[in-house]
Amino acid sequence: MSKEFDVIVIGGGITGLGTARDCSLRGLNVLLVERNDIGTGATGRNHGLLHSGARYAVTDRESATECIKENMILKKIARHCVDDTSGLFLTLPEDDLDYQATFVKACHDAGIKADIIDPKEALLMEPSANPSIIGAVRVPDGSVDPFRLSASNMIDAQLHGATILVYTEVTGFIIEQGTVKGVKVLDHKNGQTAEYRAAVTVNAAGIWGHHIASLAGVNIGMFPAKGSLLIYAHRVNGVVLNRCRKPANADILVPGDTVCVIGTTSTRVPYEECDNIGATPDEVDLLMAEGAKLAPCLEHTRILRAYAGVRPLVSADNDPSGRNISRGIVCLDHETRDGLKGFISITGGKLMTYRLMAEIATDAVCKKLGRSAVCVTATAPLPGSAEDNLKELAKKIWDVPSTVQKSVIGRIGDRAGQISMDDDYKGSLVCECEEVPVSEVDSAIVNQNVHGLVDLRRRTRVGMGTCQGELCACRAAGRLASAHGCVERAKDDLKSFLNERWKGMYPVAWGETLREAAYTQWVYSEVLGLFED
Repeated sequence: MSKEFDVIVIGGGITGLGTARDCSLRGLNVLLVERNDIGTGATGRNHGLLHSGARYAVTDRESATECIKENMILKKIARHCVDDTSGLFLTLPEDDLDYQATFVKACHDAGIKADIIDPKEALLMEPSANPSIIGAVRVPDGSVDPFRLSASNMIDAQLHGATILVYTEVTGFIIEQGTVKGVKVLDHKNGQTAEYRAAVTVNAAGIWGHHIASLAGVNIGMFPAKGSLLIYAHRVNGVVLNRCRKPANADILVPGDTVCVIGTTSTRVPYEECDNIGATPDEVDLLMAEGAKLAPCLEHTRILRAYAGVRPLVSADNDPSGRNISRGIVCLDHETRDGLKGFISITGGKLMTYRLMAEIATDAVCKKLGRSAVCVTATAPLPGSAEDNLKELAKKIWDVPSTVQKSVIGRIGDRAGQISMDDDYKGSLVCECEEVPVSEVDSAIVNQNVHGLVDLRRRTRVGMGTCQGELCACRAAGRLASAHGCVERAKDDLKSFLNERWKGMYPVAWGETLREAAYTQWVYSEVLGLFED
């Protein structure tokens, strides 16, 4: 592999992957390095809301306007990643109904369609909503799968020549005469070190961008705002539900695939804790209580797991929660800011605005390189994003598509045509909860930088269903053992995967969730002898 590139991108979250894709589409020779797997930071730890921007219309007009523009773009270029559910902003009896008029006006001012509808009509749209609502506004919200979106950007970047190195950590920079010339890295897969050079390096490491910048001798003040969320075992709502009030804790219920997610909280945490955070008992109690106000059936719905992420906000000293900090995009040219040439940082923003962030960063890269290529990511579909709807697409690929084939279409769109299911074995299920067949698992292992079960989960949803890996983890480990030619490696990976699943189940380990976890432990420990040593 060559060690000379036009641009090096640090960070395999959605912003880094989007930047790598944009740069490669403009003809640049790109290297992306990520210390873990793709989508392991804030990208994979949010509620998956396809923001219309309405949530920020009153408090952050700029972000709201960016969101609605990117919302409409993603619905065209990433159809297989998006569920266009629509959204409702609901006023509960305890909320101020007068706020509704302020909210709607702010939405219209930001270019967001927002229609006041009768509460009875809202309940017909979404029967799970609280029947006591006194006001409702319809907005163009939806949901987006962040893992699917990340993988699609990675695949497209690779198709256009980009090199993606996961589990490769930046340990330092090559700096010569005040110019960043490249990076020093450690490959966590084999323990080897290496150096890669490029004319421009982009820091797209999210909240960890603070650390990356410090390695280059510059400072970015970040506000680590932790947000906790709960995943419920069923998709109780078909429409995104929001509280019609200023942004607060636990006021969004998002449907996604087979589940729904309630979130979020917002608490400042020490930067040193960003690598090891989780939901606290108090946060779980808060999310449960507030979620049941939006959809009362959640009070009796099983919780699968709790998790938390850290928003990469630019710091402000006068806001202890981070709720009033703009979610706007920050692009720093460290040559003009700090006198360090060849180094750019892109931060702030959110999942919803990743494509715009990537465009801004790539524009800055091209300016430094003297390239005039224009951005095409607003119109170029991501791999898998066919113009047909999913039902029509399935019938084009298979005469009479099975439920498994329809599930594959839902995950990878028109790339499903590359997945062979022409015999019973290839079409047999690895994951029953999410209906993931052998052929899709094998394809992901070969084509999508999969090094272990956790990576495979992000590409295929294996282990993300009701059983949380109880039935499918061993089968998936067998496919990895076959691909990598090492049973012991697969067994160790299986242990790590099950322990990782338990981390999210532990904060909500009661009732059915605890019984499921205990049964899983018994199967793998007592029947399979996995934890004997």
